[in-house]
Amino acid sequence: MNNQDISQHKCFQPDMNIYRNECLYNKCECNCNCICPCQTGATGPTGATGPTGAIGAIGPTGITGATGPTGAIGAIGPTGATGASGPTGATGASGPTGATGASGPTGATGASGLTGPTGATGPTGATSASGPTGATGAIGPTGATGAIGPTGPTGPTGPTGAAGGILNFADFFALMPPDNEATVAPGTDVSFPQDGPTGGADITRTGPSSFNLALIGTYQVLFQVSVSEAGQFILTLNGADLADTVVGRATGTSQIVGMALVTTTVINSILTVRNPAGNSTALTITPLAGGTRPVSAHLVITQLQ
Repeated sequence: MNNQDISQHKCFQPDMNIYRNECLYNKCECNCNCICPCQTGATGPTGATGPTGAIGAIGPTGITGATGPTGAIGAIGPTGATGASGPTGATGASGPTGATGASGPTGATGASGLTGPTGATGPTGATSASGPTGATGAIGPTGATGAIGPTGPTGPTGPTGAAGGILNFADFFALMPPDNEATVAPGTDVSFPQDGPTGGADITRTGPSSFNLALIGTYQVLFQVSVSEAGQFILTLNGADLADTVVGRATGTSQIVGMALVTTTVINSILTVRNPAGNSTALTITPLAGGTRPVSAHLVITQLQ
């Protein structure tokens, strides 16, 4: 029997299991009071169509079918009206700093601002170490001579001066022997160690061969010395040779006599009689020249003004 035959059997709807077990498999040995197909006789004539039965109840919803293919995209509809602005979103995190841009051109100098009030004086700073002394600057030009001032009033009359003529004088001498026993070498002074007459207190000795002229002025100087060799003598003032006072002799054994006027420019100038430096001969001051008596040598200094 095919499936169509089975679906038409009376036992199909009310008792399908019995139908299968008994009618189909047991060869119609069922007791279901149905006509077993395996014992069916000849098909009778088709009966008249029965009345339409009542509409059965709606069966359960079938299984959803597979999704059909996507349809073609429809035409774009008209743009809708702009919606209302949404609320401002939260500020996002700062992005990384961009690279520094190139410097722009320098702007024009602005107008000077008003001078602010003078600030309070700050405390005095510590004194720094003195720097080195700078080089002396060049001497500036001489200024113009100023106008002559008015003549001052006449001063009071001074005291009466000393009488004119000799102001001071002194005589210094030596006797040979015993004085000047050693020769007088070049650059060395003659000794006049003994004191003769004096007038005033401003011409004095400072040693056997040096003499102090206390006042600035002009002095007459006379000297005479007996020597045994040819030679020269010169006056010195404060250690300097007075070139115009050189006297000497080339031969013989006579005295050397000198005479000169000497002007001082500073107080307490020192005068000497010297065998000039550079000469080759040491001079012997002659003892007992021409006889048996000691021979004198003199230096006489007179202040004239």
